[in-house]
Amino acid sequence: MEPFFIIGLIVGLVALLFLWGVSSKPLRWIGVTAIKFIAGAILLVGVNLFGGSLGIHIPVNLITTGISGILGIPGIAALIVIKRFII
Repeated sequence: MEPFFIIGLIVGLVALLFLWGVSSKPLRWIGVTAIKFIAGAILLVGVNLFGGSLGIHIPVNLITTGISGILGIPGIAALIVIKRFII
């Protein structure tokens, strides 16, 4: 596809949303979830930095980021336990 066609399509959809209106509740839910995923990624990077000397390394991907972001510290503890004893 041509880049101009894709850009035009995106601009058209944004204009349609401005004219038609969007409920703020789904957008708020998406924003809160995105913030939780970002916080989970930051927590995982911190665990990998400080846990490197203890042999703890949890890969930072979409699944582990979601688990650590939504569940918080208990989620990170669960990921460490799964990594250590199950895998």
